[in-house]
Amino acid sequence: MLEHTREAASTEPLLVADHLALDLLNTEAGSGALYVEFWKSGEDVLRWLARCGIDGGAPGSRQAMDALLLDARELRALARGLVERRKLGERADPGDLMRLNRYLAALQSVPVLEWDEDGPRLERRLAPGALGQALGQVAEALAGLLATGQFDYVRQCEHADCVLWFYDRTKSHRRRWCSMALCGNRHKAAEFRRRGRAGA
Repeated sequence: MLEHTREAASTEPLLVADHLALDLLNTEAGSGALYVEFWKSGEDVLRWLARCGIDGGAPGSRQAMDALLLDARELRALARGLVERRKLGERADPGDLMRLNRYLAALQSVPVLEWDEDGPRLERRLAPGALGQALGQVAEALAGLLATGQFDYVRQCEHADCVLWFYDRTKSHRRRWCSMALCGNRHKAAEFRRRGRAGA
């Protein structure tokens, strides 16, 4: 398994996907004995949400934190299945759509009138209710990706030992690695060693 995945196992998931829905998938990595689960508690989920710029509020009761962990993991599993099916050009299962819409239903906004130097402005803001709203925002990012994302640019890292997803927003759309500084450099180093052995 990649060194950065080993190191991250005791810290935080990498935010390298350039899309919130794909960063959601990257909160678990590897498989079998090399599997890494970054969300071991509701507090881990809250920390990830905060790193993504989403206010999940302060940690609640143990019961609320346990429920958040279960809901977040369920949303991630749902997202993985939906993204993989969409990537293959397959339709989503109606049951999965109902489950996703349950998360989206938690997103409730209220109208807010503000007055600044340019005059009055009416906006909609998320209503209080942080935990459901927080996962609802992640679900909205997932729904947006499924509905309008260019799935030719939704990719997994090409390094043989990496399973991380990303959205290729580069100008040439030739991104191959979750991160050039991580997997890209490991690939370059391996190629350099291979050429050195071949020339010896």
